[in-house]
Amino acid sequence: MIGNKVGVMSYKVVFHIDWDDDQTLRMGLANMINLLNDGDSSGSEIHMVANGHAVRLFRKEFAEGNMHQIEELNSKGVRFCLCNNSMNKFNYKKQDMLDACEIVPAGVAELCKLQASGCAYIKP
Repeated sequence: MIGNKVGVMSYKVVFHIDWDDDQTLRMGLANMINLLNDGDSSGSEIHMVANGHAVRLFRKEFAEGNMHQIEELNSKGVRFCLCNNSMNKFNYKKQDMLDACEIVPAGVAELCKLQASGCAYIKP
């Protein structure tokens, strides 16, 4: 957390998912919504990094139940980062994934970069 002014907090946080488990994704999305609803979150940096089997959760054909929340969170500045190494392993292409997602070269490297920049690590 970073204090902007008295009583106003902004957050730097990365949520990490690595299992193909819809319940874990939903918990992470709910956590992000709660974080954004906690006072004035302007200036916050909120990221979700998916690697391993979790990248499947962001395929258009499987994400229908969570698509609205993901798009809504993305419109509020939340980044959804998918591991390119995992996508290659499972033969997924960018066009298979939700538009709100960005592809990063390696999920673990992205996690390291975000934590080095001061992001708190949360594993829903």
